[in-house]
Amino acid sequence: MAATPDRAENSLLAALDRRLMSRWSPHLEAVILRLGDVLSESGETERYVYFPTSSIVSLLYVMENGSSAEIAVVGNEGLVGISLLMGGESTTSRALVQSAGWGFRMPAAFFKSEFNRSTVVLHLMLRYTQALITQMAQTAVCNRHHTLGQQLCRWLLLSLDRLRDNQLIMTQQLIANMLGVRREGVTDAALELQVAAIISYSRGHISVLNRDALEERSCECYRVVKREYDRLLPGKKKAD
Repeated sequence: MAATPDRAENSLLAALDRRLMSRWSPHLEAVILRLGDVLSESGETERYVYFPTSSIVSLLYVMENGSSAEIAVVGNEGLVGISLLMGGESTTSRALVQSAGWGFRMPAAFFKSEFNRSTVVLHLMLRYTQALITQMAQTAVCNRHHTLGQQLCRWLLLSLDRLRDNQLIMTQQLIANMLGVRREGVTDAALELQVAAIISYSRGHISVLNRDALEERSCECYRVVKREYDRLLPGKKKAD
C-alpha cells in the first residue's frame, strides 16, 4: 500500500479546479480503509463523506435477519455519503469496505456547505448521483433476470474498473454475501470461469486472466452502467 494517497486518483476530486481544491484541502483527511470497516450504518447520521482512491466500498442493504445484498459499489470514481446531498442525513444501506486501500474523508457539514455554495460542486455531485442510481437500478434488474454466472462477471468487472490492477482479494463467502446468494453457487460459477482460464482463484486471491472473455460472459448490465458513468463522469477532466 502506498505511503500516502493522491487526491487525483479519485475522479471527483480530480475534477475540481485549483480554487476549489485549495478550499477543500484543509478539510480532506487521508485515511486507510481496511477490509470489513463499516463507514456508515443503516439509519445512522453520516458524519463524513469518503472519497476512495485505492479502496472499494460496497453499499449493502441488510435485512432484519442479518442477511444482506449489495446494491452498488463505490471506488475511485465516486464518494460514499450521497444521502447528505438529498437532505436525508442517513440512508437505509450499510457502507462496508470490500477491498482495502486508501481514501479521503471530509466532515459532512463542510461537504454540505460546499454543495450549496458552489454550482460546480452541485452539478458534479448530481451527475455522480445519477450514475450511482443507474448502477443501483441495474443491479436490481440483474439480480432478478440474469444467471449467477452473469452476475459474478458483472461484479468482477465493476470491481476491476475501480482497482489499479487485475487482482482482487475476496473470499467466495464474501462475494456470496455481496450478491445475496449461497456460497455454493459462487463456488460453481467461479470454478467455471477458472476452467475456462478467464480467472485464477486461490485462497481468496482472484486474478483476471482474460478480461475480454469476462466481458463476453457478462450480461448487458455491466455495459449499461459503464456507459452511464463514462457519459456523466468523463475520466479526470478538470471542471471549470
